[in-house]
Amino acid sequence: MKKILKPVLVALSLIFTGFANAQTSDVVDIAISSKDHTTLVAAVKAADLVTTLKGKGPFTVFAPSNSAFDKLPKGTVESLLKPESKEALVKLLTYHVVSGNLKASDVLAAIKAGKGKAVVKTVQGENLIATLENGKVILTDEKGGKAVVTATDLTASNGVVHVIDSAVMPK
Repeated sequence: MKKILKPVLVALSLIFTGFANAQTSDVVDIAISSKDHTTLVAAVKAADLVTTLKGKGPFTVFAPSNSAFDKLPKGTVESLLKPESKEALVKLLTYHVVSGNLKASDVLAAIKAGKGKAVVKTVQGENLIATLENGKVILTDEKGGKAVVTATDLTASNGVVHVIDSAVMPK
């Protein structure tokens, strides 16, 4: 019995430690811990938004993956990361953030309540439209571009992160 109980206790302690650490990670820490979000992290640092996004929140972040940034026209990311482009970079990044803690179930409920469409106001001030296509949540930006939500509910101490496959663009 002792031989069985010890591994079970060790496994349970690892699970609870991991859960506790997940709850103390903020939305920035979640991005930093992902090898698929190095471009986003570099952009957040260049825009001086780290302190803001480590704040109380809550924030819902639609986090473009590295491959999402790769879809932008050649040279766009490099140009945005330059100090003289900081204002445009802040505008772009804050367009990916919504005030509040919108879990996937909240987004789906809003789409249902909106008869197939939910409008969410970003921190930047413009809207994103959330719809459902083939069982996937699609975000449509102000320019008509679309991003698919590929991972949901990465819970942080100050909000939630959802991964998207394309950067959404403000006007």
